[in-house]
Amino acid sequence: MKSDYSKTWVASKQTRKQRKYRFNAPFHTRSKFLHANLSKELRKKYDLRNIRVKKGDKVKILRGNHRKHVGKVERVDVARTKVFIEKVEMVKKDGNKSLKPFDPSNLQIIELDLSDKRRMKRSQSSSKESTKKQVKQDPKKEVKKINNSEEKTTKGNSNGKKSS
Repeated sequence: MKSDYSKTWVASKQTRKQRKYRFNAPFHTRSKFLHANLSKELRKKYDLRNIRVKKGDKVKILRGNHRKHVGKVERVDVARTKVFIEKVEMVKKDGNKSLKPFDPSNLQIIELDLSDKRRMKRSQSSSKESTKKQVKQDPKKEVKKINNSEEKTTKGNSNGKKSS
């Protein structure tokens, strides 16, 4: 893998390459790493599985010592891909308290901050487009496969009849 960020890089089993990809990614791509899954109620309501974490969202912690703790997102650090939650603090050696950073994969969004009116419109329109593409492509492929199999059966038979 080259030293610069590669848009065409797909995947690798090697963790060093995975880390390198995430570390060298530009900010618009790192923003995609900040997605967290939605609660079951929100999934049904908005027809989305995950969405980007934003300041003001209510979040439940799923992993670590603070498991099952619910709090509001106070800050999102795109450069480090970390989320900071209110009242979840760690004590440093010198006695100072600071907010504990969490990876968005260890969080679940319980309540969305809908102060940005365009937030849900953008995410819903992108999810609808992706499902439309899948629905449109699948039936065409199936029809072509069926037609090809019928042609093969008619050619293989000397009588010209379709075999069952």
